[in-house]
Amino acid sequence: MKIKQRLIRLDWVVRNQFGLDFIKLLFSIVRIPVYIIDLIKFKKRYKGELRIVPSLHDRYSSNGDYEHEYFWQDLFMAQKIFFDKPKYHLDIGSRIDGFIANIASFMEVEVLDIRKQTIKIPNVSFKQVDLMDSSSLENYNGQCESISCLHAIEHFGLGRYGDPIKVDGFDIGFENICSMLANEGTLYLSTPISKRSYVEFNSNRVTDYKKVLETAQKLGLIIVEFRTVTKDGVSESYPNDFEALMGNVGDYVLGLFILKRC
Repeated sequence: MKIKQRLIRLDWVVRNQFGLDFIKLLFSIVRIPVYIIDLIKFKKRYKGELRIVPSLHDRYSSNGDYEHEYFWQDLFMAQKIFFDKPKYHLDIGSRIDGFIANIASFMEVEVLDIRKQTIKIPNVSFKQVDLMDSSSLENYNGQCESISCLHAIEHFGLGRYGDPIKVDGFDIGFENICSMLANEGTLYLSTPISKRSYVEFNSNRVTDYKKVLETAQKLGLIIVEFRTVTKDGVSESYPNDFEALMGNVGDYVLGLFILKRC
């Protein structure tokens, strides 16, 4: 299992950071003959202008890009917020082209991010903020009834998105986010977890799930739901039996937490 996970991570680095996808190249070579056969069949019947623009892989894929944790996370959390119906929702660093697009279809959302937002998006207001700088968050302290931070907090302090290097960036960010919650406010949080903490520099942190739970409790939050997310979907909720949920996970799984300030 560890070898497989390392190969998956290596493949991600090679593809996304260096632009080399050896697996897709191999499949392309194998699939070219099918393309050529279809092209010949089409040319025999078509007399108009024809341009060669191969799409070699779509016939072999499913009808959507849903076999990854982002899809299930974004869908699940958006549905939760839809049913909870907060009057105001604040997001911190979640995917604009996934989760934010989902909730912006039924409510307004304010987004805080260390990165710039270069276009105006309907139902989305934006402010560029460093979530590790508490002085820039004073206007939000204790004011937010609903906050989301999905697959973002694990990057705090690693410099990946232009943020300052801080070894304890996760802890600082978590405390600052929790300070923004109003009484009875809800935090929708996801972050990579394991049974031990480690850093994949400068990609992300993977945090001991017990640390997340213990830190949340120290900051005055109760655990409403705790789930894991994989490419196959969202697990059942185990709010009181964390060991059962983590029993079969390896070095990495996406943890999904719904927390509430009492």
